[in-house]
Amino acid sequence: MKLNQLSGRTPALPVSLMLENGQTLVVEQWLRVLPEQRYVGKAQWQGRSVLVKILLGSKAARQYQREQSGAQLLSEQKIPCAQLLETQQQSDGSAYLLFEFIDNAQSLADAWLECSAEQPLSERQTTVLGQALSTVAQMHLRGLWQSDLHLDNLLRQDNQLYVVDGGGVQSEHAGQPLSQEKAVNNLAVFFAQLPSAFDVHLEELLIHYLLTNGEHALRLEKLQQQILSIRQWRVKDYLNKAGRECSLFSAQINLFGLRVIWRAAQDELEPLLSAPDNAIAGGHIYKTGGAATVARVKHGQRTLVIKRYNIKNVLHWLKRFWRPSRAWHSWREGHRLSVLGIATPQPLAVIENRWCGLRGSAWLISEYCGEQDIIDRLAAYTEDGAVPEVEIVALVELLNALIREKISHGDLKGHNILWHQQRCYLIDLDAMQQHQSMRSFTRAYLKDRTRLLRNWPPGSPLHTLLDQRLPQLPSSCPED
Repeated sequence: MKLNQLSGRTPALPVSLMLENGQTLVVEQWLRVLPEQRYVGKAQWQGRSVLVKILLGSKAARQYQREQSGAQLLSEQKIPCAQLLETQQQSDGSAYLLFEFIDNAQSLADAWLECSAEQPLSERQTTVLGQALSTVAQMHLRGLWQSDLHLDNLLRQDNQLYVVDGGGVQSEHAGQPLSQEKAVNNLAVFFAQLPSAFDVHLEELLIHYLLTNGEHALRLEKLQQQILSIRQWRVKDYLNKAGRECSLFSAQINLFGLRVIWRAAQDELEPLLSAPDNAIAGGHIYKTGGAATVARVKHGQRTLVIKRYNIKNVLHWLKRFWRPSRAWHSWREGHRLSVLGIATPQPLAVIENRWCGLRGSAWLISEYCGEQDIIDRLAAYTEDGAVPEVEIVALVELLNALIREKISHGDLKGHNILWHQQRCYLIDLDAMQQHQSMRSFTRAYLKDRTRLLRNWPPGSPLHTLLDQRLPQLPSSCPED
């Protein structure tokens, strides 16, 4: 097969590709695929393992030049990176680049996932972020930056970090330290990908950067402003992706239905998505009838929660058919929380029944995160209020995160906060809202806080303790 004959998102493996120079490349594993544009995989070439990047389509020539230029810049400035072995722009418009394959390496993104749920700034988190910032500082010191800077573009083999994806590598004046403005802008891209809970640790984290590159006195205020701006853009961009076909999501949307799936779970969920009601009927039903039906289901090796949003009658349908379904709203808000680093069960798929664009019943499929809510978790402490500090801290951190992001839940009863893996997970996001103004958020937060405290008898030791510890906003503080 020739390179330009590759098509689809998952070409069959192994696949033998013929290069114009007569050599053969055997791809064994796809690592990243953008159909008909970019195929990245592990391959065998001349008796060795290589990482191959295959570029197709109208943008292939431009992307090829960027990849080649970036790889050369990294090599020339002695930034640890995978060795570029061979490249070629072929006569049919396709192009390829072959790199040495770094065996037994882990991306820092995967390393971060292993510790991201820990309290900021844990020892493991400090190690991952410190290594990343040291490498970023090394690039900046040599006049380089990576426009698409994220932890997936840094590989760790033992204690050595390698920069990958040269397509995003750019230079100001190669060999000379990056200007302060460009350094701050690039650091903001890095920090904006962390949950906002890490913003208070900026100075501590920047030490890792400054130990390698102390050329400029970085203005913290300017960096914080840039982080906020980029983070807002990232959330908006991610939510747009959650509603269309892209590398992260599979989407089918038309006048007669909507189905969006988190692509990483697509193959596993396909059998269930064709008949979600059958899965509900065979599962453990928590709630049935009325506006919603909720069930825990076992599907393969995974336990899931399916929530079906019902249409109760014609009057209810007349109120709902013209606006986005509650399943769709929960899908978007679940992904909003995920990208902001606020714990919530991972939304995996959403389905809407439609007829000529008019919405009917809808389903939301999410990860299962246990069944113990915060009311059950604290039940034993209602009378004495002697709650372990870990539970109090987790609840306080959840509310602080909502305050930072100006997010109101809309129905913050204890049953909508699950206790899972030593964290508080927010569920039932039908009424969740991110506010633009602090004034409207303050009113909504007061309602949320009041609703949460109503789960425990007024005057009880537990109610008194929580009222003292849960964060308050100035305008919602009780009068003396």
